[in-house]
Amino acid sequence: MTAETSTQDLLPAELAMGTVMLKVGDMKLMSDYYQRALGLDIVAEQDGGLYLGRRRKPLVHLAPAPGLRIPSRGEAGLFHTALLFEDQPALAATVASAAQYAPQSFTGSADHLVSEAFYFTDPEGNGIELYWDRPRDAWSWDGMNVVMDSLALPPQRFLEQFLTEESVTGQRGTAAGVGHVHLQVGDVQSAHDFYVGTLGFEKTAGWHGQALFVSAGGYHHHMAMNVWNSRGAGPRHDTLGLGEVLIELPSADDVGALADRLRVAGMESHHTGAELRFEDPWRNRIRVAVR
Repeated sequence: MTAETSTQDLLPAELAMGTVMLKVGDMKLMSDYYQRALGLDIVAEQDGGLYLGRRRKPLVHLAPAPGLRIPSRGEAGLFHTALLFEDQPALAATVASAAQYAPQSFTGSADHLVSEAFYFTDPEGNGIELYWDRPRDAWSWDGMNVVMDSLALPPQRFLEQFLTEESVTGQRGTAAGVGHVHLQVGDVQSAHDFYVGTLGFEKTAGWHGQALFVSAGGYHHHMAMNVWNSRGAGPRHDTLGLGEVLIELPSADDVGALADRLRVAGMESHHTGAELRFEDPWRNRIRVAVR
């Protein structure tokens, strides 16, 4: 726990990331990608949009937004949505289907010590990470910071080792969740002031003043913010891409405590009791709800 936060000012350890909403220009193109490349099923249809997920759990909400433009690389917004798989064979099955459906969408892979990750870009430029976590007792900590790195992770070798006929045929039956959401922001200090100082996440890592990783309950990170493409970016315009990040908390009291912190900090928010909506300094929309 940092000196600047007390226990009651921290987000609860049971926090989980919920559905990520994307504003979409071409619904057919995008829904095909998320279903066929990533092996997600339609969980619900609403207002012309689609909720896609696994085992009836929505992970991504595609909302039609015709007429909006794709944001430029240097604007604030989404860096990637990270989908978390239970084990390496389940991860391998989705890495394989994504690489087979749209080979050009693969952008890299890395062993982060706490996790193994594969990176893709959807047809409208939204980043996607597919990953699994090593067991928590295998993570190393340097004081309050989790030790992460970006080591080589050859995709072919990973698939040869973990892709099985069983994981391929059972792909859609395996669970997945939104493990974390990584944003592009204009500056790291403002991100720290907001996400740690006001919201009550704990900082778990930094990256040479260019990135910030934050979590609740000792996870390696539930959210991250970087300036690799977007240093100096101002508030977002209404574009395609990230529409809303959902954060799930255990109780209405937890949501109320966060609403109080936002009010004390002079931040605008809309609180209905079980749900709280607000924007970060770059106009990324956050919704906090009782799980």
